Amino acid sequence: MPKKQDKSDEQKNAEAEVQSFKNELGPFVVAADTTRMAMVFTDARQPDNPIIFANDSFLSLTGYTREEVLGESFNFLMAHAADAEALAKIEGEFQGKSDGGSEIRYRRKDGSEFWAALFISPVRSEDGDVVQYFASFIDLTALKEEQAHSRELIDELNHRVKNTLATVQSIVWRALRTSPDAKAIQGVIEARLFALSQSHDLLNSKNWKGAGLVDLLNNALAPFVGGRAGRIVATGEDIDFAPRAALALSIAFNELATNAVKYGSLSNDAGSILIEWKIEPTAEGRRVHLHWLEKDGPPVTPPSRKGFGSRVIHGLTDQLGGTVLLDYRPSGLICTMSIPAPEGSGNG
Repeated sequence: MPKKQDKSDEQKNAEAEVQSFKNELGPFVVAADTTRMAMVFTDARQPDNPIIFANDSFLSLTGYTREEVLGESFNFLMAHAADAEALAKIEGEFQGKSDGGSEIRYRRKDGSEFWAALFISPVRSEDGDVVQYFASFIDLTALKEEQAHSRELIDELNHRVKNTLATVQSIVWRALRTSPDAKAIQGVIEARLFALSQSHDLLNSKNWKGAGLVDLLNNALAPFVGGRAGRIVATGEDIDFAPRAALALSIAFNELATNAVKYGSLSNDAGSILIEWKIEPTAEGRRVHLHWLEKDGPPVTPPSRKGFGSRVIHGLTDQLGGTVLLDYRPSGLICTMSIPAPEGSGNG
């Protein structure tokens, strides 16, 4: 910030010079004073190019009064006075070495920072000597904020794409390990990629801020419900999960539903599924305990080896720092998940 100055002879002389400057340039100064572009004139004959004129737009942009600005060094507004790169750009503007202007970060009177494109042109006397410099400032703050936001969106998109590709890679790898032939592999991969696409659609509808557990279940079960809606009951307080956890849970639920339709309680006309969950305190912190209970389906026998679905479910819960237990009881599959509860969720 500029130093406060008393009403000294030096200040009086500066004001007199400004008035003389206005009288000499007449209509041009009037035009500069009324334009919406921030502008100043400096005295090229003095060290540090002190400001001898500042229009209202400049004062509005910076928050200073005219009395506070006149007589100050041209660089007094710099956000970082020792910024060598910015100083070199400004010097290049004064020397006429810049064709397209220079982007400089400045600081307002209230301490807030802003970016401006700086353009400097010389004002010459009849003898051709440079007596003043005319500087204009174009506020780039909104543009810089938009660019920063765009970079954040690109970074977030890259992050999502990497996570999605990792999930796809896992799906393909597990399919190749567990499926016997090319046709079976194709079917497995297509079904899981469709589930992944459905999960992405849900998160897109939520602006990728996450999704509630109720929506995750409904979205994952939707392709399998058909006329079975009354045979699936879900109870529990809705819990919001971050995108990464939401994707993992969506695919896990899809695997459970796929198994139920093929072999479990949704493969006949009598079976049903009860899904219930709650948040409980544990020695490891607050966790979501979810139970998927099937009954009245065909008799269940434990698989002789881990299939694709169970590998996917175990892998996804591992990603979340959770555990899963698949209990193949004759009366129906029971899946028990325990995963960390999202911050701020529930009262458990």
